[in-house]
Amino acid sequence: MITKSDRTRQRIVDSASRLFYRKGYNRTSFSDVVAAAAVPRGNIYYYFKTKDDILRAVIRHRLDTLGQMLADWDRSLPGPYARLLRFVQLLANSAPTLAESGCPMGTLNAELGKDQPQLRTEARAMFDLFGTWLETQFAELGYGGRSRALAMSLIARAQGISLMAFVYADQALLDRETADLHSWIDGLARE
Repeated sequence: MITKSDRTRQRIVDSASRLFYRKGYNRTSFSDVVAAAAVPRGNIYYYFKTKDDILRAVIRHRLDTLGQMLADWDRSLPGPYARLLRFVQLLANSAPTLAESGCPMGTLNAELGKDQPQLRTEARAMFDLFGTWLETQFAELGYGGRSRALAMSLIARAQGISLMAFVYADQALLDRETADLHSWIDGLARE
């Protein structure tokens, strides 16, 4: 049973997640999170002692959400080819947001990588989750020892597409490059 305390904690995490994505982690203050979550400042300390603690909760929540999404894809999609295409479709479905704010995982990791290596290592777990899942899909397609390299290539290409769509605020670029990823996956599936 979800308690009022659980709902309040989740409201803080959700508010912080949106702020960290839109403003950046370092540009978001503890007061920003308090205001966005509509929680009295003194009460937030019951849930989180520091902004880093909030970030860790955001990362855990994102990991849980991504893990559930990938598990749903594993259950609902017929095989690795369909799953890989669904991964690419995630880019296309997020085109307006990516063109406006970039990738939430990529922007957070890039920001933390400048001078917060411990937090970046924790945030990298989101990429690790996708990497492991994609590696499994490529292995199921029969790529064995190349599966990890293909998974990293797909993630790198997706991040590059997200970054360039953001830099140029260009959804059409994202659409073109996503279509190219589809073609790449089609070619791999036919080999």
